[in-house]
Amino acid sequence: MRWYWIDRFLEFESGRYAKAVKNVSLAEDHLHDHFPCYPVMPNSLIIEGLAQTGGLLVYEHGRFEEKVVLAKVPKVRFYFPATPGDTLIYTATVDYIRPDGAMITATSHRGDALQAEMEIVFAHLDGEMGRKTLYEKDDLLKMMRVLRAYDVGHAPDGSPLTPSSPARPGASE
Repeated sequence: MRWYWIDRFLEFESGRYAKAVKNVSLAEDHLHDHFPCYPVMPNSLIIEGLAQTGGLLVYEHGRFEEKVVLAKVPKVRFYFPATPGDTLIYTATVDYIRPDGAMITATSHRGDALQAEMEIVFAHLDGEMGRKTLYEKDDLLKMMRVLRAYDVGHAPDGSPLTPSSPARPGASE
């Protein structure tokens, strides 16, 4: 990812659930053009922030071995725009993780108000497509550290999340 559309993780449970925060700031360049005189965070960037929240959840669960890409957003609904000064709380809950991909249900809240809700489907890339990537495992581990996932995260058994935590029961190093 070239840009992070989340600021940090608040909660992270491997393979199940993640919560992240995004502070919408007038310091972000995209707000100066979208829309002039009425800055609004583009909905596509909110989708991307939710996809990053859920995608890292899915990717970490697979121990960063399978490349995860956003495949489609079959359901999305926005209730009001996000504007500078808003703090958005992104929540991603895993519906399923399968060998060919995963699906999450995601929401964005401003305070108690539901700002957006959606389903996001991810695909696992393998073979030649999976080898051609802009990001290596070490880059993603660094990103997880920067976003504080290891500060708040835990494995399904409740143990602290670490870069070497087994992703699934019975997983080996």
